Amino acid sequence: MEETSLKITGANRSFLNKLSNTLSKILIPTKLGLNGMLISVKRSSMVKAFEHSCKAEENKEEYEQKYDVTYEAYLEALDKYVMDSIYKKVKNNTATDFEKKALSKYYGVVALKENEYVEYKFRKQKFLIELDNETVKNSNKDKIIEKFNSFYINKMDWLYKGILKNYSIKLADTTTKYDVKKEWVYLKIFETLNDYIENILPVKFNLAENAENKKIQEIRKDYEYYEAFEVGKLDQRDTIEKNMLLLGISRKLFTHSLPLTVAEQCYMKLLKDARCLVQDTKIATKREKAYNMLMSLIEDYNIKLLSTKVYFETNEQREEFKKFWAKYQNITKLKDINFIEYIKKKEVLFIKDDIKKIKNETFDYTKLLRYYKRKLVDYGAMRELKGFASYGDYTSDIDLRNLQERKAS
Repeated sequence: MEETSLKITGANRSFLNKLSNTLSKILIPTKLGLNGMLISVKRSSMVKAFEHSCKAEENKEEYEQKYDVTYEAYLEALDKYVMDSIYKKVKNNTATDFEKKALSKYYGVVALKENEYVEYKFRKQKFLIELDNETVKNSNKDKIIEKFNSFYINKMDWLYKGILKNYSIKLADTTTKYDVKKEWVYLKIFETLNDYIENILPVKFNLAENAENKKIQEIRKDYEYYEAFEVGKLDQRDTIEKNMLLLGISRKLFTHSLPLTVAEQCYMKLLKDARCLVQDTKIATKREKAYNMLMSLIEDYNIKLLSTKVYFETNEQREEFKKFWAKYQNITKLKDINFIEYIKKKEVLFIKDDIKKIKNETFDYTKLLRYYKRKLVDYGAMRELKGFASYGDYTSDIDLRNLQERKAS
């Protein structure tokens, strides 16, 4: 009797579980529909409040407060949708791949809350709005999409600036030396810039109000070059070059969120990676490509950053750059007259300047120095004396010993 009773109880439990799961699956679309309607109402109210806050000349503060209230209600509706609908669908194994990825990403954002609250605050808003943006795009209602896009771009600009500013503060923290944690921050900065350029800029280009914006049109040229990096698998050289392009665009888009001092640290990180790539690459053709990329990076760093720098750490650095800049401008005059001579002189200038800089680095750039000296010899900018090259202060210790031995003999 006990055995029979257990079997019956087990059967009842199994039946009840199946019934419960079936009911959950039936109710989920209803929940989705209710949440969808609620989000639609909250979104419409929020977008109207946003438009009024932008256009208002009188009582602007009142309109902005209303926008803040409607925006908060809109985010709450989206958050409820994730927990009530997507979570239950994933739990009951009825979710699409998109919904599964969305929930996984949601938990990834929530995980930041304990240790990285500032980033969590921006990332969660960004995630929820991006999620709703997919719904708006799939509605195929042009008027709704156009109105939402104006809000979307405005809010995304603000959120990305907040995220980048948070990273900038971490890099500016002088109490933390260059370590694994700072390496992670550099990666997150490049990742965030890439995310913005890939997902936000295209929407920005399509906005009617940006059609005549000169700044946006200038960025469009860089964006077209950036698109070339989206095809195929990137090697280390491509990744450095892509990040160089991202930094260049950031100087136009995120001047305050990614200030000059932080952008300079990012350039220094790329320069170190590029130098290491040149000296560690053994295949001649690949090394030459890496070298050309390094020359482009040095030029980018000097033109887009140092030429706009107002304050230098020392007067000596300021004077040194002034001399470099004067030489660079003189060489630039050759561009339309003799292009080959222009390229040659420009490279010689960059090599000599970089040799001075890496001589003060603690990192071992011995192989790169040899490669640089070989280039200077090839360009006729350095004398070669039977197995070693010398050019003023650039003669190595080994070369000096060899020279002394030759003189003694």
